[in-house]
Amino acid sequence: MYEVMPLALFVDRLKSAAELTRLRILLLLSRGDLTVSDITGILGQSQPRVSRHMKLLQEAGLISRHQEGAWALFRLSDSGSAGELVRDLCARIDLSDPVVERDLARLAAVKAERQRRAADYFSRSAARWDELRKLHVDEATVEAAVRSLVGDKPVHALLDIGTGTGRMLEMLAPLYRHGIGIDTNRDMLNVARANLDRAGIGHAHVSYGDAFSLPVGRDEYDLVIIHQVLHYLDEPDAVIGEAARALRPGGRLLIVDFAPHDLEFLRTEHAHQRLGFSTAAISGWARDCGLEFVTARELAPAGGENRLAVTLWLARDPRILIADTPAPPIMETA
Repeated sequence: MYEVMPLALFVDRLKSAAELTRLRILLLLSRGDLTVSDITGILGQSQPRVSRHMKLLQEAGLISRHQEGAWALFRLSDSGSAGELVRDLCARIDLSDPVVERDLARLAAVKAERQRRAADYFSRSAARWDELRKLHVDEATVEAAVRSLVGDKPVHALLDIGTGTGRMLEMLAPLYRHGIGIDTNRDMLNVARANLDRAGIGHAHVSYGDAFSLPVGRDEYDLVIIHQVLHYLDEPDAVIGEAARALRPGGRLLIVDFAPHDLEFLRTEHAHQRLGFSTAAISGWARDCGLEFVTARELAPAGGENRLAVTLWLARDPRILIADTPAPPIMETA
């Protein structure tokens, strides 16, 4: 079932898309976020010309612009009707067309450069990441617990706060129709984009954003995840409040973080603000935000002392008990 739009708006959007360069731009953006510089290089056209086309597409609501420091990234519109229209148009393009083949080959080169930058960042940070991984429950066990608590029922929209490498978006990609990851670390956002590109995930994107003031609307998300983020923050309760604001009625919040511990070197050497969290603290903050606490699951590490337990906490927005608000329809993605 498609989201309908007024006839005049439908015609305007079709007119905006019905031009060779603009349709090439839409096809490129259907495969991920790009800058004007990326698109200029791929199309082999001047920046003023490309910028004019981008302006027309933006005015028609077919694409959106997101500022990330000095960069401006463009993507297909998050609006249901506009996004569905563009994806449907792009799905009908013959990918063996010589012009399209050349564009996609150049796009692959842009993504390969992203992969290289991501690999460089991780190589610089590898020692720090490896040291932390040795301290706590292995990631496969944590991810299995996440999948178990989330379940396999499809959701319309997922928000990953502090997305890091984008792993939650990647792992849960079959579950959601649209996903967004927010992070303040631009290097990690590049890593996340590279990972989503490599996995062929086109229905999720990542953006620069502050967890204390999320760049998303109220009541928009069926599932919000805060995975290994809160221990870096001095006011984790404020972020839980922002997550609660983003949940639609009946939506769920999943928090994954360390249980209480006394490894002080994590403060001085790894910028941890909090040495883990108790279930009483997390459940209390969730309830203060109007959420209903559902359950907690602790994963104990192997290896004894100086090892970190990981806990998963699940809460939900109880408003569905008051007003049974239907979720937006789940759409199949190409």
